[in-house]
Amino acid sequence: MATPSMEDYLERIYKLIDEKGYARVSDIAEGLAVHPSSVTKMIQKLDKDSYLVYEKYRGLILTPKGKKMGKRLVERHHLLEQFLEVIGVQEENIYADVEGIEHHLSWDSITCIEVLVEYFNRHPEASEQLKQLRAEMEAE
Repeated sequence: MATPSMEDYLERIYKLIDEKGYARVSDIAEGLAVHPSSVTKMIQKLDKDSYLVYEKYRGLILTPKGKKMGKRLVERHHLLEQFLEVIGVQEENIYADVEGIEHHLSWDSITCIEVLVEYFNRHPEASEQLKQLRAEMEAE
């Protein structure tokens, strides 16, 4: 089972590989605002847990297990951003809020949120009703 810290690294590595075709220690460190030595330690742990294969000075590749988890984590992050947008969270707060909650929700909760977001996407009138409800609540 991946820890929240492992999830952050896997998500970042997956995104880097998706965007650039590779993930360097320096890129991972910059993206997570950590020291390169911390990245190296975590990469070694992720290698030991079969999420990636790491060869010193040669780089890393995600295993099928790592790719699956990385993709799932990126999708979770995106889904939570959509959810917060739907319920009217101010845009400047969304990223920090997602970072704060993504590791504290069960996959069952994520699935329920996914169903709710899909419902609002298919029924824009419901989204408008939610906005009206929020405006009414704020006016009280």
